[in-house]
Amino acid sequence: MALIEFSKKQFEDEIGKLDEEMKEKVAMFGTPIDHLDEQKVQIEIFPNRPDLLSFQGFRRAFRAFLGKDTGLREYKINKPEKNYLISIASSVKDIRPFTACAIIKGLKLDNSRIKEIMEIQEKLHLTMGRKRKKLAIGIYPLDKIKLPLTFSALEPDKVKFIPLDSDKEMSGLEILQKTAAGKEYAQLLAGKQKFPIFVDAEDKILSMPPIINSQTIGKVAEDTKDVFVECSGFDQKVLGRCLNILVTCLADMGGKIYQMEIKSGIAKKILTPDFTPEKMRLSTENTNKLLGLELKPTQIEKLLEKMGYDCKKGEVYIPSWRTDVLHEVDLIEDVAIAYGYENFIPEIPAVSTIGEEDKKEILKRKIAEILTGLGLLEISNYHLTSKHNQFTSMGVPEKQEKSFIEMESSKTDFTILRKDLTHYLLKTLAENVDVEYPHRVFEIGKVFNIESKTDQIKEHESLAIALAPGNFTEMKQMLEYLFRMLGIKISINEPASVPSHFIEGRCIGIKIGDTIIGTLGEIHPKILKNWKIKMPVALMEINLELVLGR
Repeated sequence: MALIEFSKKQFEDEIGKLDEEMKEKVAMFGTPIDHLDEQKVQIEIFPNRPDLLSFQGFRRAFRAFLGKDTGLREYKINKPEKNYLISIASSVKDIRPFTACAIIKGLKLDNSRIKEIMEIQEKLHLTMGRKRKKLAIGIYPLDKIKLPLTFSALEPDKVKFIPLDSDKEMSGLEILQKTAAGKEYAQLLAGKQKFPIFVDAEDKILSMPPIINSQTIGKVAEDTKDVFVECSGFDQKVLGRCLNILVTCLADMGGKIYQMEIKSGIAKKILTPDFTPEKMRLSTENTNKLLGLELKPTQIEKLLEKMGYDCKKGEVYIPSWRTDVLHEVDLIEDVAIAYGYENFIPEIPAVSTIGEEDKKEILKRKIAEILTGLGLLEISNYHLTSKHNQFTSMGVPEKQEKSFIEMESSKTDFTILRKDLTHYLLKTLAENVDVEYPHRVFEIGKVFNIESKTDQIKEHESLAIALAPGNFTEMKQMLEYLFRMLGIKISINEPASVPSHFIEGRCIGIKIGDTIIGTLGEIHPKILKNWKIKMPVALMEINLELVLGR
């Protein structure tokens, strides 16, 4: 959740008086007021609505909600002028392959307006950009740039310019090491052989995204009238939406929007920004069924117009700056907001049920309470993992593993669903070698496998415990105590095959009746070496579904 702040006077001049009725309407719009005094108002914006992160975006949407400027807002886009062109070099293909750009002319800036633009930029970085990992935004004074532009990449030592708020020329690596922005975002370029840069026609560097702009040609000042705006990242559609949010905001500040032509070997030539609305059909029947209302199509159209949409021939036209409308149900939610939640009449369901806590959740809670009582720390890791962590570091060649579940088109190294918790506990220990020992951790979470007979994805809850330093005897005592406290009888035996990450002779199978529910043992030294762990580790993992189904 993000907060936007603007002056109370500006709100009342451009939207309406902030009386009790208006406060209630702001809350019913889904943006509750966090703070209000005589000078300023702070409003909470949920992450699914980045188009509301500026006063201009909020004013546009909220005035429509109030019935003042309904329907899809139209903005004039001017065609590219001479040299309004940016070429994407093949050198950025594996680094940051896409960009969306625009030129805005006729802005009237002062310190407060520049600060407002910077705040919008940073809020988009944090939300849509995932702290610049997914996308980065740059805004530059057009009068200091020689068009056309190039988006390319160079070796770090060949990237040389004066970074923002500095007076000394630095190389790419020096920028990462010596500037505040470089230190904060250095991990985004870690391991890259080349760093991305925007360059003008005179070979002057505008910026090194996603880190920092140039001090000489990348700093907007009060006398700046025209600006060049770019978004760079990994998904052209997301970049386009982010650019649309930003340029409509600048247009509402009085700027005129000009498109730029983007040429790339990766995709066909495109023009950005593009405000072509998406179309989606909305069923009157589904809307009424989900909301419990009896609205007519014309009534639904009027309600959608209050949320900034246009409706024609049964189709809803979605603003190009809205990122949250993915499905028909998202439109129905906006119908409900426009209708007013205060106007819904609560009803008691015709069928009543008695709820009780799920048995699996009871078991998980009891286990967590017992283990925390023993001084263990509960941790939680991602469901996604990398092939290197899941297989290579665990001493299992990937080619021998055929049952893992891989994602398509992942933008990170985390490309598969985890098959166990064991490797993640070792990863946690490896990432905390500088923390005082002993390390006593456990995790309860889902793991995923493919069932060989049906080829279906199966998931189940597992429990894993790791002790560092730890040994077989200590872990076996913990296992026995845990199940004694749970009131469940277990037995142990020598496993038919020892998992490759355990020491042979220091590993046991855990059984309930005739069912093997897990394994326990000491981690093999070669596996500890893979993870760069210098302490002996004892570890066990148990399938909780088998415990519950005993």
